[in-house]
Amino acid sequence: MDSVELEVRTGRRVITDLTAEVVAFCGGRGDGLVHVFAPHATAGLALIETGAGSDDDLVATLERLLPRDGRYGHHHGSPGHGADHVLPAIVSPALTVPVLDGEPALGTWQSIVLVDTNVDNAQRTIRLSFLAG
Repeated sequence: MDSVELEVRTGRRVITDLTAEVVAFCGGRGDGLVHVFAPHATAGLALIETGAGSDDDLVATLERLLPRDGRYGHHHGSPGHGADHVLPAIVSPALTVPVLDGEPALGTWQSIVLVDTNVDNAQRTIRLSFLAG
């Protein structure tokens, strides 16, 4: 298995597209699986269509599901930070995509994105791992 870490700066973006980085990592590797992992307690990964409103819809949905207020038992950090710690139960911190002839076998409109509502931590590490088939 080959594995690398990416350093990703999110700033205040909730959705960060990682597709180009994953495609580059898979290039020339043949058939197998690419595993994408966010080793963070407050971030997840998703396969969504970006740029057509779906990313904004996801952000709006997360805001409705995980309001940023004082209802959470996890109290440190910015207001509502407890919601960030619930996010990975809804948006998994890991995903696996088949790779065929060195290309992730994504659907026409699918992008691999980091979902990160945590404004207290703008620097993220993403691990990409390739398992040859």
